[in-house]
Amino acid sequence: MANDRLLPLPGQLPASDPSDEHRMLRQLVATFAAEELEPHAAASDHAGRLDLARLQRTGELGLLGVTVPLAAGGAGLDATAAVIIHHEFAKSDPGFTLAYLAHAILFVNNLHNAANEDQRERYLKPAIRGELVGAMGMTEPGAGTDVLGMQTTARRSGDDWILNGRKTFITNAPAADCFLIYAKVEGKITAFVVERECAGFGVGQPIEKMGMRAAPMAELVFEDCVIPASNLVGREGSGIEHMMRNLEIERLCLAAMSLGIAERCLAEMVFWARDRHAFGRPIAELGQIQRYVAESFARTEATRALVYAIAAQVGPEHRQRIGTDAAKLFAAPIGKEVADAAMQVMGGYGYCSEYPVERLFRDAKLLEIGGGTLESHQKNMTRDLIRALGPRG
Repeated sequence: MANDRLLPLPGQLPASDPSDEHRMLRQLVATFAAEELEPHAAASDHAGRLDLARLQRTGELGLLGVTVPLAAGGAGLDATAAVIIHHEFAKSDPGFTLAYLAHAILFVNNLHNAANEDQRERYLKPAIRGELVGAMGMTEPGAGTDVLGMQTTARRSGDDWILNGRKTFITNAPAADCFLIYAKVEGKITAFVVERECAGFGVGQPIEKMGMRAAPMAELVFEDCVIPASNLVGREGSGIEHMMRNLEIERLCLAAMSLGIAERCLAEMVFWARDRHAFGRPIAELGQIQRYVAESFARTEATRALVYAIAAQVGPEHRQRIGTDAAKLFAAPIGKEVADAAMQVMGGYGYCSEYPVERLFRDAKLLEIGGGTLESHQKNMTRDLIRALGPRG
């Protein structure tokens, strides 16, 4: 691996890999990130495009169905494996990592846990092989964190379902072939698979955004959109159950992305502090610089410990909402804070797009918003803690 900035720094905690399988997975994804993501990251960000060739390569490597059982065509691994992938990928290209998440977690993982065998055969297996690109549609123009406030509706009409409404900020939408869409059926949230070619379905122009530009997003429009009755996922009204279950691993993976950003920015900062001279000596000898480096290191290591500890407790049959909320609440700001510190240490150079810190700083902000805002995690955690106390004695 040519780029020393992608390697753990001396003194960092050893990789939190509970098995040889996890260790080999980390080696595979770290090599892929260094050799195939790193060289293309800046260009993908500048162009605002999803690198489809690289996404298909992850399918060839068996990474698109990481949490899907072997019997269903996946890798048969766990939440820790998903965290490893997002952690290592994000060191090189958080934008691509977000697109990977939208496909492998929001679409593939969610669909596997909720779909029937026919749907798994038609959509899941091709998605795992990288033959089609998936996306998930939940957020609406008037309902983001307020999931229950969504206005998209579906009604049965003979052998079809008719969808009406809009979704926005949908990652992978410009390139996706299939969408897992949430809509209300008589007021109850229900999931459907919508193919891009369905009558009455449209995808808007890519939405320009500050960061994560390698994961393009767009609006989805449903105007009497017709889909076959067989594309109902689960039962009517069950959408909220698997939506919330999938949010746990999504938030964990987003936290892992922030860890990856922090770890890369910390490395950039440390190398710069060692090599850059001012006033006749390395700037690492200046107290102000030492504060940025030391505090960034401590925050990064605390994030690593929390994210991997929670990952060990998450699975399809093991709910850990308060833990995943806590992991993302703590981790999301760390990526941004360490990127900010790295930029301050590097000065004007860090602010220039010639260096990756500028891109990583822009990418990091989304993690405080997407997959649940920081405020939503605070609300969820407080409510869960109060409920756990039970009635006052």
